Amino acid sequence: MIITKKALPRRTFLKSVQGMLALPLLDAMIPAATPLAKTAAGPVPRLGFVFIPMGTDHPRWMPQGGEVLGELSPILSPLEAVKDQVTVVTNLELQNSYPGTHDTSNSGFLSAAFAKHTESSDYHLGTTADQVAAKQIGQETRLASLELSVDLNPLAGACNNGYACVYQNNLSWSSPTTPLPSEAHPRIVFERLFGEGGSLAEREASLRSRASL
Repeated sequence: MIITKKALPRRTFLKSVQGMLALPLLDAMIPAATPLAKTAAGPVPRLGFVFIPMGTDHPRWMPQGGEVLGELSPILSPLEAVKDQVTVVTNLELQNSYPGTHDTSNSGFLSAAFAKHTESSDYHLGTTADQVAAKQIGQETRLASLELSVDLNPLAGACNNGYACVYQNNLSWSSPTTPLPSEAHPRIVFERLFGEGGSLAEREASLRSRASL
């Protein structure tokens, strides 16, 4: 048998049959000797963290039951269909987040580290859990990680109790000294994921709108 490492693109197949149909993954679409995990048939692992800055109503989160989940809480009820695949971890405490200000609480959420008490640029925290995971599974996606928010916090300098605002503004850190700012603008997020869309005139207008004055 001769292995050529060539593959048949879906578009080529569709053009040849002059039809419109949803194609399954065909053997001919996979280059020879390619592991299944490296193809469209191999799902890419995903991991997400959601931070609720102002706290939450715990009884509406916590489900009933012990080792086996019983009735889900109101907030978790949409997961009923996959309840047997859900694990709820409770009774965790981030002691390094004390005294519980916005700065120390935010910075300790994914790092479990104690933020260096400083108002200047010599801040120091720790690599966050999302970035530890991104280094392991992020190579399979266009972006290793994507930091999102519903609002942008423009604060700078010192915020609470002598802590630099960088601790409050950034949940994700790729190293103890490198915070990763989040993005709240939907168009910028879309362009990072898929590139700029629209006509040439629209893309040029978008570039002009973001240019420095």
